[in-house]
Order: sequence, then C-alpha cells, then structure tokens
Amino acid sequence: MLIFSQLHKFHKLVLINRSGGFKASLGYTWVQIMHKTTGGRKPKKKIYHRVHELDRVMELQKKPSLILQLKSIIQSQKKESLLLRDLEKEVGFVQKWNYMAVIEKYPSIFVVIGGKIDKSPPAVMLSEKAKKIADLEAEATVQMEPILVKNLRKLLMLSVDCRVPLETIEMIGNEMGLPSDFKQSIIPKYPQFFSLKDVSGRWYLDLENWDSSLAVTAREERLAREGLLNTSGHPKRAKISKDGNFSGPHAFHLDFPVGFRANVSYLEEVQRWQKMDFPSPYLNARRIEAADPKARKRAVAVLHELLSLTMEKRLTSAQLDAFHSEYRLPARLLLCLIKHHGIFYITNKGAKSTVILKEAYDGSDLTNKCPLLKFRDKFLELMGRRDVSSCIGASSTN
Repeated sequence: MLIFSQLHKFHKLVLINRSGGFKASLGYTWVQIMHKTTGGRKPKKKIYHRVHELDRVMELQKKPSLILQLKSIIQSQKKESLLLRDLEKEVGFVQKWNYMAVIEKYPSIFVVIGGKIDKSPPAVMLSEKAKKIADLEAEATVQMEPILVKNLRKLLMLSVDCRVPLETIEMIGNEMGLPSDFKQSIIPKYPQFFSLKDVSGRWYLDLENWDSSLAVTAREERLAREGLLNTSGHPKRAKISKDGNFSGPHAFHLDFPVGFRANVSYLEEVQRWQKMDFPSPYLNARRIEAADPKARKRAVAVLHELLSLTMEKRLTSAQLDAFHSEYRLPARLLLCLIKHHGIFYITNKGAKSTVILKEAYDGSDLTNKCPLLKFRDKFLELMGRRDVSSCIGASSTN
C-alpha cells in the first residue's frame, strides 16, 4: 500500500488505498520507498526527472483562473456587477484577497464603481472592452456542444458497462468544458445518446447507442494524420530510435525528459513494448485477462484516451482515480504512470497532484485548443500577457 508520489529530486511518499487513490504525502525518498516495496532489498537509486516547462503550466494558470472565475461570478449577477462587500460570500475569506489583488492589477478587465464619490457601496464590473469580448463566449459555447456530446459518448464507451456515475462526470466537468448545468442543458437534448438512471440510489449517465465510428482513440487519429498507418494497419517502417519512438500501429509517442539517459537494454525493452499489439480501450475490459501484458498496455491506452478527452489534456490524480472501477484502471495507478514517464508527466506544482499528457504540449503551450480555450485566450489577452495560452482551467484554483 505504500507507494511514492511527490516527484522532486527527493521524492515524498504517498499513501495509496487498494483502489489506487492518492491519499497523503510524507517525507520519504525514492530509495526508502523502493526499499519498502521490494521486500527490504536495497535498490538502485532512481530519480524522477522534472520537466520545468510542464511544471510551468500549473504556475501560468493561477491568475488567469482567478480572472475567469471572477468574470463568471460577475456575469451571474442580475446587474452584472458585484458589490465588493459580497465578494467574500462568493469566494471565501482567504480567496477574497487574491481576487481583490486581481481587480486592482487589471483595470483593463475589471472596473470598480461607486465608493466615496457618490456614496454608493463599491462594486466591480467588467470593463467595456472586456464585455465586448465576453459576448463572444456564446458563440464558443455553441461550437463546443457537438464536441462535448462526442466526448461524453466516448467517455461512456470507455467504461465496462457504458455508464459512469454522474458525480464522477461532474468531477471532471470543468476539465471537459461541460457547462455547470449540463444535466439540464445538454443531456435532455440528446435522448438518442444519453439517459440518466438511478442504480441502487446512485445516479449514472448511461449510453443509449454504441457508435463504432467513435471507438477510435486520439492516438490512432494522430497516427493516421501523420501517415504512420497504411490501409492494412501495418507500420510503414519499423525502426526504433534512441528516443524510444517507433513507427508502428501499436506505438505511443514518447518524450523522455532532458537528463534521462536510456541504455541499450532499456531501449530494447521499450521497442518490444511499442511493437506489442493490445486490445482497444473501447473493448470491454471484462473480456481481457488482467495479468496479460497486453492488458497492461491497454490500461496505458485507457489513461491516454481519458486525458485526451479533456480540454487541456490533464487531470488531477483524484480525478483519474474516480474512474478506477468503471475503467478497470491498474491497482497501482501511480506506478503505472511513472513507469510510462515518456507518455505522462506528474506535477505537484499546483494545489493538487496533476497528470499531464506530454504529447499535447510544446513546452508550456497546449498545441491544439478547442473553441472555449480559444475564447479564453482572447479574453485573457486583456491582461497584457500573450503567454497564457495553454493553462487556463477556470476551475483549477481549488
């Protein structure tokens, strides 16, 4: 049960329950933890290599996240202005001061009205320029709907019973780009795809119809775009390079961190793994023997696809663990993620441990953005920063 997490040069320990959940961190190094998990044998010291550009993703999103949250709070008010004295009710006493600092720092976005001059209580509202850009959000929302419907269907298709607890979907709703009222605004509009069912007192979102055309992973779509698959599904070439990448139909894109030096035996093992075929993540996991190495590779593909369904290709460790039962994720989820560090990156720079799909980023920038993220970028240009690009999760300040 004792497995490590906090991934600095010296690592910290995380208590993991039997379902693979991340619980609490203590002050152990990698060597101490591996000593415990290998039956007392002293292993060779290993280092989890940091990727500073991906750590920076979490740093860059802090102020943009506050700005977007405050924008939403202001827009939710009847008069589209918020009395400063009511700010604490909306965000809490501690966070209030962070929001006050944002209001003061960005007059191009937020305007304070009232106060001593006209003796009315001071309130904050969006600037005229910010209002004009905020109006574009409605268009982005319309463009997002077919994307969200498709991704919700794929999310359900990944599960063993084509159903996921509603609370689990709500847990990652912001990361997928779902509106807060998606249960009323989206689900009822598509009865041919979705239904809500009460199962033993727990609400589930069920898939009504299976669509084989959707059972294609983001990994397979990338290989097709790059021409690495021919019509028969075989690789055009079969060559392994020093970076571990392999041009085959069953290969994943690997991006090892700077400083990681793979020896020949490691690369040979990677090559064998890259060549190994495996069942589709959309194939029911009950039909697969868990101990089969192909099943373990399939688990990596499930994690890859789940992250690909989010806007910013990242989820917290707790969010990933919430899918443990429905997706039959590995019991030692953290070790699986760390073993495949060429695919996934774990950062603790934010308030919570976060898993990032490495191939989705160029440095700190998200390479492909949905309409909602493009709108947010445009709004946040009012900050005077044009590098806010990749990391603007409006719900990431928890």
